[in-house]
Amino acid sequence: MDSFPAQRQRMVERQVVARGVRDPRVLDAMRDIPREEFLDAAMREFAYEDSPLPIEAGQTISQPYIVALMLEAARIEPGDRVLEIGAGSGYAAAVMSRLAGEVLAIERHAELASLARERLRRLRIGNVEVRTGDGSGGAPADAPFDAILAAAGAPDVPDVLRRQLAIGGRLVMPVGPTRRGQRLLKITRTGEGTWREEDLGDVLFVPLVGAHAWCDDAPVADRASIPATAPEQAATPARAKGPAQRPVPVRERASIPALLARTVEPLPSLDDPAFGAMYDRYAGATVVLLGEASHGTSEFYRARAAITRRLVEHHGFRIVAVEADWPDAATIDRHVRGLPVQGSAPPPFRRFPTWMWRNREMAAFVDWLRAHNLAQPQERRVSFHGLDLYSLGASIRAVVDYLDRVDPEAAAIARHRYSCIAPWASEPAGYGRMALNKGYALCEQAVTDMLRELLEMRLKYTARDGRDWFDATQNARLVRDAEAYYRAMYYGAAESWNLRDGHMFETLRHLLDAGGPGARAVVWAHNSHIGDARETEMGEVRGELNLGQLAREAFGGDAALLGFGTHAGTVAAAPEWDAPMQVMQVNPSRPESVERLFHDAAVLEPAAACSLLDLRGDGHRHDLAREALGPTRLERYIGVVYRADTERWSHYAASSLGRQYDGWTWFDRTRAIDALGDGHARGMPETWPFGV
Repeated sequence: MDSFPAQRQRMVERQVVARGVRDPRVLDAMRDIPREEFLDAAMREFAYEDSPLPIEAGQTISQPYIVALMLEAARIEPGDRVLEIGAGSGYAAAVMSRLAGEVLAIERHAELASLARERLRRLRIGNVEVRTGDGSGGAPADAPFDAILAAAGAPDVPDVLRRQLAIGGRLVMPVGPTRRGQRLLKITRTGEGTWREEDLGDVLFVPLVGAHAWCDDAPVADRASIPATAPEQAATPARAKGPAQRPVPVRERASIPALLARTVEPLPSLDDPAFGAMYDRYAGATVVLLGEASHGTSEFYRARAAITRRLVEHHGFRIVAVEADWPDAATIDRHVRGLPVQGSAPPPFRRFPTWMWRNREMAAFVDWLRAHNLAQPQERRVSFHGLDLYSLGASIRAVVDYLDRVDPEAAAIARHRYSCIAPWASEPAGYGRMALNKGYALCEQAVTDMLRELLEMRLKYTARDGRDWFDATQNARLVRDAEAYYRAMYYGAAESWNLRDGHMFETLRHLLDAGGPGARAVVWAHNSHIGDARETEMGEVRGELNLGQLAREAFGGDAALLGFGTHAGTVAAAPEWDAPMQVMQVNPSRPESVERLFHDAAVLEPAAACSLLDLRGDGHRHDLAREALGPTRLERYIGVVYRADTERWSHYAASSLGRQYDGWTWFDRTRAIDALGDGHARGMPETWPFGV
């Protein structure tokens, strides 16, 4: 995992600087203060997410950007005396400590005040005092202050706070007549009885409770700032860039489910051949990318199988490429094409997460694909391939085994070259740590040379068996890219993610090239890989690209990106990496999510509970739907790990569904896949797919 300092640096550049904050002292302070130290241990991995996060006493820590925005507006100078109203976790006060001479922070929750003091003490921050009490009246005995910042909203700016400003002092505070939205105001005291007011834009804060603000603490929202990354929230300040830039006005949101209910097309049963026919509109594409909102949902697998069957039988698609490792998929490929099994090939899909491909739904598709292929001449049979790069050890073995058959002298050279990285095959992340500590890529040249020589020997080797040469070359590419991937893991999450998705796209390109003119492919991968990353916080905030983006850039309209979503049900997943699979309940979608819009549409029109929204569709309603789904909202992504207790931060990200996909398939309630083994398969053989 990327180090906290690297994440902190990236947070400042992508969440703060990119949105227009320029004060170098504020930026340096944000880079200096470790936000993870102000969170419970269970939440630290999310410390640099672009959102508020939960803290003790049922409250939250502010989004980093809004902290920076308020501090820049306050113009805190060295030596200034600052009052903070609502200390919360102590994070904002810690950042202020790097800017001011002294900071007085008032927090009405005794538990939070105590924790803030301890965190500040642990970080040896000595110029911040945290008090417990009602901050709505400020601290008259300690006034005047050069700056006052409030992390909660009031109906108006209390006069008692205005008068605690020094002449020239600045007060930054959210103000609004209701608890559901405010304007962020900057008040500058210009004289004994005069103040200048500036409006910094719409925000959403919890209410400021106390004698000079709201009189009670009705639960309306989280503590601290929540600028409008979610649809029911007001707009962020106008200079904001990235996913928080395109909010949805509250007055419009209620009409969107009704619009969707009128626009989506109800789908027939998954077992009905007419289901796949609904997707004929995308059959002219070179690549059709079929997503999933989780790796463990039966309806997603069955829908992709039905669509793929239609594309194969009626539209001539002859490549199926999935988010799986190349050697595992190669075993399935030989099975479905009726080719002899490699004697040394290990059983496929035995590495965590085994259930992702070893499940009843996938077995049914593989059985159909084999039956279809055996009725076709060899040149018309559909191939099955893996796009991912986690199979370092298996790919090394595949290259050496191939060379043992066709060129034993080259095999000896391959063993020598791969001896550098082979010891790390069972723990490739350890290679990344070692290479980082050594300061250079120990094995990069060796694995690159191996791939280069395989490519140079193409004519000689393909004369014996071009199919096997292609397979060996892809394994060599995988080893080269995996070596770079595991090194990049320790430089940054975006860098390693980009290498992985870049590898998947290049593998897809090689498959299409090998398929010859007119080759077309169906891709199965998670929504996070097939939705255009440029329209999500992945790309706009974290600097990540993905397979869908690369496909759109390369193929334009000849790439069809089809996402899948659900509201609730069950899912097969693990509570943490390498833990046993469980069938878990999926939380109902969050009120501010795009999924909730589709659920509300299904409530209005039950036929919309299983439906397709064609985001390329013509007509006034489709235009309105694309426009309505253009603004950024939360979208849920569940992988092989599901953490229901931290779902908002573990599994939601901001995205524009209207621009991210070309189509969206909706199943309002879904169920977990039926995994093979571990008592889930009800009679499916452990030796699948061969039954021997």
